[in-house]
Amino acid sequence: MLFYLFTGGDNRRVYLGTRSVRSGWIWRRIAGWGVHLAARTHSPIRVRQSPARCDRAAPRASMRLCEGLYFLILWVQLSHPLHLVSASRLPFSPPTDCRAETLNQISHRAVGSPLVMDHRSICRKTRRLIGKQAEICRKEPEIVHEVIKGAKLGTGECQFQFKERRWNCSTADKFFGRILNQDIRETAFVYAVTSAGVTFAVTQSCSMGELLQCGCDYQMKGESPDGSWEWGGCGDDIDFGYTKSREFMDAQTRHRSDIRTLLTLHNNEAGRLAVKNFMRTECKCHGLSGSCAVKTCWKKMPIFREVGVRLKERFNGAFQVMGSNNGKYLIPVGDTIKAPTAEDLVYTNESPNFCKRNRKTGSQGTKGRACNATSMGIGGCDLLCCGRGYKERQVVVEENCKCRFHWCCVVKCSKCTAVKTVHECL
Repeated sequence: MLFYLFTGGDNRRVYLGTRSVRSGWIWRRIAGWGVHLAARTHSPIRVRQSPARCDRAAPRASMRLCEGLYFLILWVQLSHPLHLVSASRLPFSPPTDCRAETLNQISHRAVGSPLVMDHRSICRKTRRLIGKQAEICRKEPEIVHEVIKGAKLGTGECQFQFKERRWNCSTADKFFGRILNQDIRETAFVYAVTSAGVTFAVTQSCSMGELLQCGCDYQMKGESPDGSWEWGGCGDDIDFGYTKSREFMDAQTRHRSDIRTLLTLHNNEAGRLAVKNFMRTECKCHGLSGSCAVKTCWKKMPIFREVGVRLKERFNGAFQVMGSNNGKYLIPVGDTIKAPTAEDLVYTNESPNFCKRNRKTGSQGTKGRACNATSMGIGGCDLLCCGRGYKERQVVVEENCKCRFHWCCVVKCSKCTAVKTVHECL
């Protein structure tokens, strides 16, 4: 590739030479030279480029060669008070054939599971995707949108279930990432509830008609054994949601063989089964004047709050495991402990106590957390404050009061102030 950088005034010309560009630092150097010379001469910058062709062996380098300098010149024009040439008058533009070929190869990236680390990072250009994950990002962006919704749903449920514990599933700062780098039971719950959230969100969108790839589940047909009702209505297509969750959540780790991979895959599956194995039957009557002449039933997913409660129970009874000699299986720690089932959560390391702030373990501590002074449970001040004690203060809050129903159909309330006592850990 041959570039000439011309500056007006004294007609100085800088010859940049011919060489193979393999990294971004050369482009930064080119931009620096161009801005420096233009600033000294206050003259237009014009760029000429020799014809370029796509390099199939090095798509990343070809993309930079085709487009790098073009966009750098545009950036210089927008951000520096120089009299630069208009973008439309630049003597070259990025070859479209290079753009099409290289974008297909390098534009679909993502960070690994769990998605709760950053919902916006799904399919971002930060890490190469593999297998079904890349295919979903490229061909089914609407599925990715539901994956994001499911990840947020899982995060919210995690924070609800752990709101009274020392570790409250806070995703602030970098502490959450420290938690996920440890094979503890809190990490197991995060993976499980996130996977369950993705399964739930995708399946729900199918039933709502928001996805073209799926719809209602009509596989259940016929009547009940006693003939009192028959299958009908719009059942939730749990198999589709389960499959998409499995393809996306497990893609980054499925072909590895370390113990952390085994833990991740097991806990992801436990989350999906917490939705799939607890489908409920919902029915509706049809007939004149409210009679139940015909009764149709269909399969619906459980309420997600029930899924969170079920996974929290699995968290309390999680199994500590270790890897087998060949590294392909998980076995429980202790000879008298039964092997975990597919619905159980598993971990390898004991959790820290989360009493004090510790960046290494991801603990934010409990200082300043609100506690219940009259409770003897996990949310009580004695346990939550780790024996450090607590302080009491009065706060003024505004609440809805004197609410009345007005026909039809509005509830109107007044605003009242109240003084409440709040207890906080020292």
